[in-house]
This record gives sequence, structure tokens and C-alpha cells, in this order.
Amino acid sequence: MWIRGPSTVRDVFDVLNESKPTGYTTVLKLMQIMADKKLVRRNEEQRAHVYEAQLPEEQTQNQLLGDLLNRAFGGSASRLVMRALSSTKTSKQDLVEIRRMIDDMEDRAT
Repeated sequence: MWIRGPSTVRDVFDVLNESKPTGYTTVLKLMQIMADKKLVRRNEEQRAHVYEAQLPEEQTQNQLLGDLLNRAFGGSASRLVMRALSSTKTSKQDLVEIRRMIDDMEDRAT
């Protein structure tokens, strides 16, 4: 929804189905859950409810990542990063960017 803007469940379903078949009711339920969790807003003025992102993409990612970090990794950023890097093939470009970010963080810490 950050890319497309306000969207109906059908809009989201159609986009998701292009890459991976999924059920309409599954998409509907997930969007209802996201609305309950205040990740998206639901406009009920029209017959087909229109959903839009509640927060900017980066803020939502930070919120979700913080929750994942605490729930799954006991608050340890290093455990999260090590698991992420070991669970999939990381491109050289991503590794360069990760090194740059670490260097920047070290510079700020001193």
C-alpha cells in the first residue's frame, strides 16, 4: 500500500496473486488484523472498504523489527543479524552496505 496507495482487499489480492497464489479470504483476514493492530486504516464509506497504510514504510518496519527483535531474539540485534545473514545467500552489494553501516555506527559510538 505504500507503493499503490489506498487499496481495496481485491486490489491487494490481485497484486499478491501475481507472485504467489493466495486466497481472497486470507488477504481479507490479514488486512482486518492489520487494521486491528493499527498498521492500516480502513475507510468504510464505500461498499468495498479501502485500506491505507497508517504509518510511513520505515516507521512500520522499525515497529515490526523491534517487536521481532524482542520476541524472537531476546532483544539481541547481533543474534537477529547473524540469523538473517546465515539463513539466505547475501549479495556482495548487501555485505558492502552492511559493513558501511557498521563503520558509521562505530564512528558515532566513539
